[in-house]
Amino acid sequence: MTQQGDGEDRSSGGGLVGRSIDEFLHQLRSFTDRARGLAAGAVPSGLSLPALPSPPGAMSAAQLRAVASAVHAQRQQMAAMRDQLEAFDQQLAVFERILDPLVEWSATWARLEEGMASLTRREPSGQPPPAGKSSGEA
Repeated sequence: MTQQGDGEDRSSGGGLVGRSIDEFLHQLRSFTDRARGLAAGAVPSGLSLPALPSPPGAMSAAQLRAVASAVHAQRQQMAAMRDQLEAFDQQLAVFERILDPLVEWSATWARLEEGMASLTRREPSGQPPPAGKSSGEA
């Protein structure tokens, strides 16, 4: 690019991004060229390679067995929890079936108490019930 072209690119804004991408690609190409040279065995004298961490593929067989065992144990725990939740759900279903008739019986008893209370309220207050009738007779 010419100096004049660079000035136009900077003022437009879009050319600056394009130039940044070009610089990045140039740096990437030079890095890959150097990496190819290193792979071919041509290591420059002043270049020291950084120490890389061991890749996951370098895990020992014992480490992999331990991971697999931990995953298996967790899956067994999940299965046990599912079984416990299923048993608890069944217990709740039984409890619910037991409660339904009790709720109906309680409602019937409440209606009976209301009926009895209305019978006793009809009698004048302060007077004993008639001699021939007990409080349980209608």
